Amino acid sequence: MDAQEFMLLCTHILALALGLCVGSFLNVVIYRLPNHMSLSHPGSHCTACDYSLKWYDNIPVLSYLFLGGKCRKCKAPISPRYMIVEVVNGILWLACAALFWEDSPVWAVTAAVVCSALICIFFIDLEHMLIFNRFTLIVAAGGIVAMVTGGRWLDHLIGGIAGAVVFLGLYYGAIALLKKEGLGFGDVKYAAAAGLLLGWQKFILAMLMASVAGAVVMTAMNRAQKADKQTEHPFGPYLAAGTLMALLAGDGIIGWYTDLLMGMLI
Repeated sequence: MDAQEFMLLCTHILALALGLCVGSFLNVVIYRLPNHMSLSHPGSHCTACDYSLKWYDNIPVLSYLFLGGKCRKCKAPISPRYMIVEVVNGILWLACAALFWEDSPVWAVTAAVVCSALICIFFIDLEHMLIFNRFTLIVAAGGIVAMVTGGRWLDHLIGGIAGAVVFLGLYYGAIALLKKEGLGFGDVKYAAAAGLLLGWQKFILAMLMASVAGAVVMTAMNRAQKADKQTEHPFGPYLAAGTLMALLAGDGIIGWYTDLLMGMLI
């Protein structure tokens, strides 16, 4: 292993470690922000008995495993979401470093931050049906960085406009036809930001994956309920997941599909 390969390996290890630590903070954001709580005070504590967590109770992943998913003091169960968020964020930060660092460290860091924002959007909208503007702004800021560093600013600009126009059409179309909102206005703002981030080609891919996944899951959930008890489902989690897939693997998926299509036509 030469010096360059060693430095790259260290970068990947650091990205994973930082991603796990940031994931621990994301759990605080996901729980406290929708409940209008301070992100800094009080310190981390058990929501069942108010036990103040020590530093060794806050080691990402390891503390959850050592404690068996329970509070050290009252033994109340701790949601596995806490460990899931830490692991997923760590893996995504590692993926950003592996995919983008050699070409552009600036974009690698930006993509990692965007991934963390998307995790927050996923879990908060899933539980509270809210997409906070601060996360949408992070995604939009990522789009601006992509325009500057990627050299394809027009694709990103078209993507942002397309996201806004299409989702505004869906928003007002649902009101006109159904006399109610078919999706939240937060979804509209998010779609514009996602289009700016991804560019129009990968934005189409992201929306396709989000729509298919959303349709399948929502249909299955509604069929599992009684007809008169069907409930509204948030679309934000599917948008966030589709954006993640397109951000990290969009070029490969589009390239595979294009090659497949050309092979069928020749």
